[in-house]
Amino acid sequence: MQRLTSKLLLCTTLVTPSIAASQEIGGDVIDLGEIVIFGGLLPTDLETTGATIDIAESDELAIEGLGAVSALSELPGVSVTSNGGLGTQSSLRIRGLGDAYVGVRIDGIDVTDPSSTQTRFNFGTLTTGALSRAAVIKGTQSAIYGSDAIAGVVEIESWRPEVDGFSGRASAEIGSFETYAGSLSLGFRDERSELALSLGRVSSEGFSARNTDDENDGFDQSTANLYAAYRISDSIRIGINGLWAEGTTEFDRSATDTSGELDATRRGARIFGEFETGAWTHELSFSRFETDRFDENGFTKEFIGERDTVAYLATGAISPTLDMALGADWTEERSSLDGTDYDASNGAVFAEIKAQPNSDVELSLTLRYDDYSDFDGQLSGRAALSYALNDATMLRASIGTGYRAPSLYERFGPYAGGGTLDPESSRSIDFGIEHSYGQAGSVRATVFYTEIDDLIGFGTSANCLPSQTFGCYTQVDGTTETKGLELSGTYAISDRLRLSGSYTLTDAETDGERLIRVPRHDLTLALDADVTDRLQLGMNVMRVADILDGFGTPTPLDDYTVVDLTARYDITDTMSAYAAIDNVADVEYETVQGFNAPERTIRFGIEASF
Repeated sequence: MQRLTSKLLLCTTLVTPSIAASQEIGGDVIDLGEIVIFGGLLPTDLETTGATIDIAESDELAIEGLGAVSALSELPGVSVTSNGGLGTQSSLRIRGLGDAYVGVRIDGIDVTDPSSTQTRFNFGTLTTGALSRAAVIKGTQSAIYGSDAIAGVVEIESWRPEVDGFSGRASAEIGSFETYAGSLSLGFRDERSELALSLGRVSSEGFSARNTDDENDGFDQSTANLYAAYRISDSIRIGINGLWAEGTTEFDRSATDTSGELDATRRGARIFGEFETGAWTHELSFSRFETDRFDENGFTKEFIGERDTVAYLATGAISPTLDMALGADWTEERSSLDGTDYDASNGAVFAEIKAQPNSDVELSLTLRYDDYSDFDGQLSGRAALSYALNDATMLRASIGTGYRAPSLYERFGPYAGGGTLDPESSRSIDFGIEHSYGQAGSVRATVFYTEIDDLIGFGTSANCLPSQTFGCYTQVDGTTETKGLELSGTYAISDRLRLSGSYTLTDAETDGERLIRVPRHDLTLALDADVTDRLQLGMNVMRVADILDGFGTPTPLDDYTVVDLTARYDITDTMSAYAAIDNVADVEYETVQGFNAPERTIRFGIEASF
């Protein structure tokens, strides 16, 4: 059930806990309004930022299924393609651009895999048990995040306590394909400390990923998320957070070989310290992320990726209407493929200015310069503007430049060629208007455009070595362009009945050739009803049309319409049970050519908070 949400979001690549902590004095919570840390360097009000942001909250993530992609795919401008069920390779696209152009952070840790052929994150392994919210920030964000954020960024936050004292959350779910899942989150918070620990487990027999056989492809995964922070004094705060996931995914290696099995582990940790000097807050952090994928019968058996990042950020007010942020970071990435090692590093400096000359206008300007160890430095920038025409209507606009650095595999792997690859470069712009109907709802329309040059592809060129008879990674001719329109809105038909929905029109092509796996039309409608004070029913309809797939000469995939039904009953004020039927009509469809999408699925779950 897709909704447009505007709630407290504490997600950023750099350290931001001091902002949340500063809201509490003497154990009392002071309401400072709707604040969002959206991956920018300075906090801003979600209602007034010029950036385009959509959020999936924890209740939406949970009821839409164990895979987080189910809820994310219902956000405007976002589409997902999967090679099967839970755990299999799933790619998230923002405004037509794939996951190689999407940055992903979990609790401030960059979780994209440096050992992949292109640096990316597999959304098929992202389960919802420990998640609190996920925000999608659209448009080029390289000025804030550096490489890979050409399409946008997904910021994910794990569960945190929302009240002082001891609290927690627990859930259990059972469903089709012999699927079982459970999660437990425990936390404590007072005026000086905050602690959160979340554990999760998912096990599923799954269904056949390929449409050429009926052998089930299962998935098992355990997860853990930790967050701890302590305020030593009024001006100093320290903390640590971490993540761990370990699982096994069965997959069909080919149309005739069903023996594929991939063991994958990801580990991440981040330590941070903050101190305040007058009107300025200083933040210093160190993070490490590691991935280890093992495929016993694969052409390459073991993929190990590592990333270390040191970051510094200073934020402060220059005047009552002008805020500034200054910072720097250093990152080293390492990759090992069956013992063959690659590594590279880069340093960056960045700055942001946010001006609010009056209550109707907010303007932010961001610049970043990255200096890489093995190719030329990159300068990227972003500007975002919001303007309130009146109390009900807001204009938003943003423009940015960005880049995608060639991955370690593209630069140093067996098909790297003998020449030096340049980063892909991009420019993006969007313009939107949003109108509020007060408590009744709101509507929003956004037009967007992105272009990417200096494309990196696989082919033959003078840079290929004599031994690379099949080709190598090289700069290829062409410009990729994506453009389109996003429409979204919510409306309360009555006190007990709500309608919401989104529609995205996307034209994505490279020199006139359409990009594969990008739907031209993507529509979602949701109807939610409070039947009683305790019983809620929902219906969600997703329509996807005009999508191509296949290499060489792409062919159309069938259009499809999927209807989901949900029900939730509040047993008590702190416990609820839910049931869902996904794909009620048992529609057969594909998001990737030759791979099945889930058939009709029935799920039952229970959630409790304490």
